[in-house]
Amino acid sequence: MIASMRTGLRSQKTAAVCSVILAVLFLLSIMAPWIAPHDPVQVNLAIKLQSPSWDYPLGTDQLGRCNLSRLLYGSRISLGFASLIFISSLLIGLLIGTFAGYKGGIIDQVLMRFCEGVMAFPTLVLVLGLVGIFGPGLPQVILAMIMVQWVYYARMFRGMVLSLRERNFITAAKISGSSQWTIIRRHVVPNVLPPIVVMGTLEIGWAIMDIAAMSFLGLGVQPPSPEWGSMIHEGKSYIRSNPELMLYPGIMILIIVVTFNILGEALSERFGVKRRF
Repeated sequence: MIASMRTGLRSQKTAAVCSVILAVLFLLSIMAPWIAPHDPVQVNLAIKLQSPSWDYPLGTDQLGRCNLSRLLYGSRISLGFASLIFISSLLIGLLIGTFAGYKGGIIDQVLMRFCEGVMAFPTLVLVLGLVGIFGPGLPQVILAMIMVQWVYYARMFRGMVLSLRERNFITAAKISGSSQWTIIRRHVVPNVLPPIVVMGTLEIGWAIMDIAAMSFLGLGVQPPSPEWGSMIHEGKSYIRSNPELMLYPGIMILIIVVTFNILGEALSERFGVKRRF
């Protein structure tokens, strides 16, 4: 019991620290237009590859643009759109997975076979294929990632709904005359949503990495818009002379992905939720 209490306290402290770090990063991304020292896309070749100074705390890149400003504005894309992908995929998966699990029958079979077919392929391969069809650009990448990611949530929602469908409180709600929509809204969704949200925190970091990967390949955010993946791509030509051009955005990606994963693991341990994918 004492060991369990210590584990719980450790998980709470870890989750609190990670939450503070993420809150600061989200706040910095929101406040970027007001705290960024310079225009992130303004080119000034006269000061290209400048070392850190008071005017440019992290120096400048190969086109004389402020590295700090580009990092701050890049966080708006990475954090904002990764959250959008997570929320959109979660809502679509919630609707389809809950409907399939509760109704059952041929609808459930067709939907689940489709989900299994999508899950048979690596996520990044499917995203690359869809972006190849839609064309390069951030909106296309976001749409492709949502189209691929929702099947995982739908599958998990469906499994949880199947385990809840025969529970006594669901049977009691049916006997009392509650409609199917009322049962789903009042009894099913509140019981399946929290574990999925906990597991979803583990996936936001991967969404950030996927967005960065697409931009690094030239399929996501297009220049001159600042994004961490595209900043790494632009800085790779200067890896020997100015490695910081790649290190700065790489470190930011590392910090956020590791923080989200630690937070997800801490919440999973705290609430007894096992990672499903």
